[in-house]
Order: sequence, then C-alpha cells, then structure tokens
Amino acid sequence: MSGDIETLERQVLTEIEGAADLQALEAVRIAALGKKGRITQLMKRLGGLPPEERKSFGQAVNTLKRRVGEAIEARKSALAEAALAARLAQETADITLPVRPGPLAEGRIHPLSQIWDEVTEIFADMGFSVAEGPDIESDELNFTKLNIPPEHPARQDMDTFYFKPRADGSRLLLRTHTSPVQIRTMQAQEPPIRIIAPGRVYRCDSDQTHTPMFHQVEGLVIDEETHLGHLKWCLEEFCKAFFEVDEVKMRFRASHFPFTEPSMEVDIAYARRGNEIRIGEGEDWLEILGSGMVHPNVLAGVGLDPERYQGFAFGMGLDRIAMLKYGMPDLRAFFAGDVRWLRHYGFAPLEQPTLAGGLSR
Repeated sequence: MSGDIETLERQVLTEIEGAADLQALEAVRIAALGKKGRITQLMKRLGGLPPEERKSFGQAVNTLKRRVGEAIEARKSALAEAALAARLAQETADITLPVRPGPLAEGRIHPLSQIWDEVTEIFADMGFSVAEGPDIESDELNFTKLNIPPEHPARQDMDTFYFKPRADGSRLLLRTHTSPVQIRTMQAQEPPIRIIAPGRVYRCDSDQTHTPMFHQVEGLVIDEETHLGHLKWCLEEFCKAFFEVDEVKMRFRASHFPFTEPSMEVDIAYARRGNEIRIGEGEDWLEILGSGMVHPNVLAGVGLDPERYQGFAFGMGLDRIAMLKYGMPDLRAFFAGDVRWLRHYGFAPLEQPTLAGGLSR
C-alpha cells in the first residue's frame, strides 16, 4: 500500500511541475486535494483498514498531503514571479515623454479672487486700509444704524435672509451689504477713517445677473475736510486703474440711499465693438456703483458730531465689475464649479496683480 502512495506522489508532483500557469496549477490541486481528489479518497480508506495499519497509513497519507501542498505553493510562487516578470517586460514606461505641467502650471486663480486683489491694490495705493466684519449681522447694524426706516422694502423677508427670532424677538440676518462694517469701524475708532470693506453679501435674488450670495466692496472716508470733489476724484482714479485706461468718462446721477445725502449713482461711458465692451470710449453709459456723502443721521448714530465730521461712502459689486472687465456673460457661472470655465477665465497662481506690473497680466 505504501507503494501506491509513493506512485501517487510521483504522479502528482510531476503534474505540479508541468503546470504552465496558475489556472492549470489550480486544476492539479483540485484533482489531488479537492473533496473528490485522489489524496482525499485515500483518507476515506482508513475506516476499512485493520486497527494496527491505520496509524501508519494515516501518517503516510498526511505526509503525502503536506508534500503536495508545499510543492503547489512553491510552484505557485514561481508562476507568480514569472507572470510579474512578463508584465514588467511588456508594460514599460516611455521616459522620453514630456513631464506633466503640474498644479502650479495648470491651476487657476478664480476671477473673484483676482478682482478682490486688484481692487485692494488700487485703494491701498490711495491710502485705504481693509476692514472686515461678520457675515451674520444684527438688524440694528445692517439697517437701523444706516438710517434705513422700518418700512423700507429691503427689510422685508422677500429681500433679506433672516434667522429665527431669538427670545427677545430680535432676529439675526445674513448681511445684505458690507455697510455694517462701516458702522463697526466708526464705532471702534476715531476719525480720520479711510477704509474699504470687501466681502460676501446675501439677498433673495437669482437670475443671470443676480445670485443669492455675491460680493461687494464698499468704501468709507470720514474726517473734517472731505467733500464731494474728493469722492469724484477717488472714483475716477479707481476706474482708470481698474479698467486700465488712460481716461474714463463718468457721470454722477442724483439718486436716493437712506445712508447718504446727497446720493449719486455713477455711470461710465463705454463702446461696444462686436461682443467686446470698451471702457473709456463711446457714448453709451453703464451704471457701476452707488455713492454719496455720509448722512448726518448715520454719523450721529455712531456718536460722531455731524457738525464737525463729514465724509463719503461708495459701494459696488465685485462680481459685476469682474463681468464687465473680463467679458463674462452670466454671473451664475462664477459659482458653478465648472473647471472649463475656470481654465478659460482664471489666472495663473503666481501672477499677482500690482499697479506697477499690471493688474490683469
């Protein structure tokens, strides 16, 4: 009977050595060690043997099973190494291909970030500092301190995002402009004041030129001597620098804002050449911002003497002037996250806007 086991061992080991791939080796394993395999069938013969033969026969079969298992594992490792070597020989990399540009070359600065930096650069050159405030504001700072009456449409739910009322009945809101930053600044420091306040603002509106969240920059100057002529000069210089033109025609139209008196909307002249808008030439007019002299009630509301102090304020939409300068037709695309749009309108990450080197390089 031991001769049968030795013969079976030689046969199985020969088959293992002759297996050309892992699939053939698996077939040999199943034929030898599977539920119906030849070695498994030997174990089933133990019950029919005399007691004195069972121990030696069982040990012989287990030894056979161990040797076959070791031979299968060794052959499996050899076949796996051979398969890997074959793949490595075939799947070569052509190191002569050009290197991929990488994120510094392919990455883009969002146009809004670019515009933010451009505007900050221009006003910083005029002596303005940057002031910031929270996006969530109180009704008092967003409306009351700005001389906006309780019945004003801007205070209605249809225009403003309000939070649920607090225990005292007051409601916080998402600021509708960055003007509360002006109030906070006037409450925190004595004149002279010269700041800009860029930031996110929120209103219940959405179409091709409006989004529920957008960006504004507002300016504020408070001292004892500033007058309307200073406001006009400041806005003219800003427009020339921002649109990168030598001259710009502007007109100031009388308007009404609760927080300024007198109040003016500012238009700039432009000409259309096909799909291109050229600023600083032509006879058509385009509104870009609102402005005016700070209302005496606003000054008094923050503890400043309107008989002693005066100044001007202005505000414009960063998204709007970005659309105008770079020819972007739809404001909603700013927030759509379309990589193709960003590749087209975005800016190289290492090209920072400067008045000396150019704003929109």
